[in-house]
Amino acid sequence: MEVKSIFDGIDENDIKKMLVCFEARARIFKKDRTIVSNIINIKMIGIIISGTANMERYDYNGNRSIIEKLEKNSVFGEVFSRLGSDISVIATSDCEVLFIEYEHLIKRCKKGCIYHSILTNNVLQLLSKKIIDLNKRLEVLSKRTIREKLLSYFELLANDNPKRKFTLPFTYTDLADYLSIDRSAMMREIKNLKDDGFIETNGRKITLKSY
Repeated sequence: MEVKSIFDGIDENDIKKMLVCFEARARIFKKDRTIVSNIINIKMIGIIISGTANMERYDYNGNRSIIEKLEKNSVFGEVFSRLGSDISVIATSDCEVLFIEYEHLIKRCKKGCIYHSILTNNVLQLLSKKIIDLNKRLEVLSKRTIREKLLSYFELLANDNPKRKFTLPFTYTDLADYLSIDRSAMMREIKNLKDDGFIETNGRKITLKSY
């Protein structure tokens, strides 16, 4: 069974005990606030309890790249991102984040908590999924044209829906930064894809046609 949360397989009461044992800390962040300014420097795992955030990086020219969209149950931290330095986590809505130090995950629990091994296994599985997702993103970015990048990304989203309908997880501005393309050029290409019958759009809701 696919692990969707770091707490999968752990009883709610045991979660409360575990958070005390692991000295976990919860913090509230307002929209647009920086959750982590440089992910490579933190020695903790962050878990999105509610709300959304982006992992992003700016280059020397001030151009933003979005690495990943973080939603409820998403996990982030230095161990989950070996993409280089200067990667920040920014709240895209009001959100609550739980922080657990790596030390509590990698060391044997003094109390012999049965849920400690379950949580560690969940972390490893989530890390494996992140690697797979990163490879998929790299495949999309490897496409040469804006049209190819858009269709490749839309195909990934449509695969989870038999009717090939989905809602973009990003605003169009964020989507352009996620795909590393110019927004104006991207919007023109989306219009062209619609005119050519490849897609139907209703705001951020998209239906991908067979092509």
